[in-house]
Amino acid sequence: MSDRYRILVVEDEEDIAEFLAMEFEYEGYAVTTALDGREGLKLALEKSWDIILLDVMLPHMSGMEVCRRIRAVSQVPIIMLTARGSVPDRVAGLDAGADDYLQKPFAIEELLARIRVLLRRSHGPAHESPLLTCADLSLNPATREVERQGKSIHLTAREFDLLETFMRHPNQVLTRDQLLEQVWGYDYSGETNIVDVYVRYVRQKIDVPFDFPLIHTVRGVGYILKGSGGQ
Repeated sequence: MSDRYRILVVEDEEDIAEFLAMEFEYEGYAVTTALDGREGLKLALEKSWDIILLDVMLPHMSGMEVCRRIRAVSQVPIIMLTARGSVPDRVAGLDAGADDYLQKPFAIEELLARIRVLLRRSHGPAHESPLLTCADLSLNPATREVERQGKSIHLTAREFDLLETFMRHPNQVLTRDQLLEQVWGYDYSGETNIVDVYVRYVRQKIDVPFDFPLIHTVRGVGYILKGSGGQ
């Protein structure tokens, strides 16, 4: 199955780029590498990719800027790789449009697992799922379209998966660990704050511009999607 998938690796450390290319090719992926941001952006925009691995610190153009420019025109899954793993750095990467963020040094098995998760979510079979609704919000799992009050809402792949999880469990309190398991699909090393970051992103799009919020915080537990205002 994996031989169908094309991966672009944008990494300025040649030994790391070569190692990743070797590992991915062994797994059956088709791999192309770029050693600087400018070349990486050019390749990202000129060709079709199933996933892009993007280092943060790149010559000529930063990984953050490359990510922003890709995301302006494409929803291809992006994993950012960086030696800086503080919360502000991770948030900056997610704000730039990345779907995931992995700190160096990392285990290749974990990176491969994260790639599989993103590929399953972006290339999985289109189920004939019924339209999901909550109050004036609707989500179509097959077309991955979201609307509220008739207004189309653009979500990243990860934001969509998070909202879909909420909408499949309405009026049910979901803990951060449950959301990590269902949306990210693997152990995120206990860094459940990533859930809070994405919930905030989704709220900014589906709650803030409208009459009343749908996603509510249950202090000390997690979050709940409710079809009307109030806690």
